[in-house]
Amino acid sequence: MGRKNISQFNSADLIVHGAGRIANIKNLNLEKGNVKSSSNGILVNDFLQSVSNPDVYVAGDVVASKNPNATPKAGFEGELVASNLLSGNTVKAKYDEIPRVVFTIPALASVGKNEMELKKGGFNFRVNYQDTSNGYTSKRMCETCSGFKVLIDNETDKILGAHLIGPHAEEVINIFSLAIKLGLTTSDLRNSTLYSYPTSSSDIPYMLN
Repeated sequence: MGRKNISQFNSADLIVHGAGRIANIKNLNLEKGNVKSSSNGILVNDFLQSVSNPDVYVAGDVVASKNPNATPKAGFEGELVASNLLSGNTVKAKYDEIPRVVFTIPALASVGKNEMELKKGGFNFRVNYQDTSNGYTSKRMCETCSGFKVLIDNETDKILGAHLIGPHAEEVINIFSLAIKLGLTTSDLRNSTLYSYPTSSSDIPYMLN
């Protein structure tokens, strides 16, 4: 966009900020409790226990984590912390099966790993990608923007990640979340499951070919 055209966009009725939240720990005086932190939050180990004070456990948005501060993540961490407090450090935090959703129109949803993470981890994987804007589901719902990217392990045929945009992506992503948690293969999702039709979930077998 040229500079001369910017002036026509100098006002708006509503601005939506979707950049996320930061840990509200500035006034907690954490240093007095020997609780180490960074600009991202409180530093913890795999059990969500403070790396500097073993008597302190942390859950929710104040955890210094590379994972998005999503509501399901906070609830999951709360249960994990409670378990480790009552039974000792027996449960480690694993985030791959927690879905993340941006509730825009259309919704944008993601679960598992992305391509960059898989490449860094040395995974042998394939990418199923398609722009489905002209597909039946999108046309039926008058949606002009939709697509998917599913990342599949070439050795085990298990789902490693799924990234969706389009009608009901916020619901369909839950099926991929379950697949990752249970270690289901593409065959399990494609051939062993009958989906109600026509629904957005019934498109899943086409995402796995």
